[in-house]
Amino acid sequence: MVKSDFWKRTVTSLVLAPLVIGCIVLEFPYYSLLLLAIGAMLSWEWSSMVASGKKAVYASIYTLAMATTVMLQSLLGILLMLVLSMIVVWVKARGEKHRKLLLLGVPYISLGVGSLMILMLMFSWPAVLWLLFVVWAVDVGGYLVGCSIKGPKLAPKISPNKTWSGLFGGVCLAALVGYGLAYCLKLPDCWVYAVIAAVLAIFEQIGDLIESAIKRRVGVKDSSDIIPGHGGVFDRVDGLIFAAMVFLLGVIVYSTIIY
Repeated sequence: MVKSDFWKRTVTSLVLAPLVIGCIVLEFPYYSLLLLAIGAMLSWEWSSMVASGKKAVYASIYTLAMATTVMLQSLLGILLMLVLSMIVVWVKARGEKHRKLLLLGVPYISLGVGSLMILMLMFSWPAVLWLLFVVWAVDVGGYLVGCSIKGPKLAPKISPNKTWSGLFGGVCLAALVGYGLAYCLKLPDCWVYAVIAAVLAIFEQIGDLIESAIKRRVGVKDSSDIIPGHGGVFDRVDGLIFAAMVFLLGVIVYSTIIY
């Protein structure tokens, strides 16, 4: 049986999806503003989950580091900002229970959102849209198959609701969507994109599990309740930003080997 909040999730997705897709297709400055807004909300949610105090201070540091990563095209400038931000967070977080998690927020948010920006700069909107639809396919396939078939748990101590059947459904649907979009875009060797999509689907689930582990560690169910049926922004994009980092890393490694 599909869970009762499926329709709430669906309606919310139908409202937000056109806005996100529109910003991607229109590219700049709409895409930049979208990433900046997402990054700022991720920064606030991370601070709210992990910090016991000074939430606004931590959120501001995360947002500044993320914005620098998004807007600068200087690798040295980005690295300097990340190092400086991490030092400030580490000093400010003295006495915080989850000091290391607070520190993790700087590279996790800034590099995750920054990867989405770099992918746009490198390949334009079709690549970003392809990645987005693949990630959505993982969530939809995992949700429908996992709720219908159930079976053995994937990681019961981290996320009790995730199952191996859900992972299989998400990977399969992601591969189909990856292939289908590559075919529609008239790209060569569409099966390669299906394989890439399947691999990214696994990393998307890893990103999801990482956030689940963090939430379990700090004792919260959702990163926030800003998105009806989905929880917070982090609950919605945790797998996306992790998959984006892996995707970008794969492109860089591949380009280095080939050229």
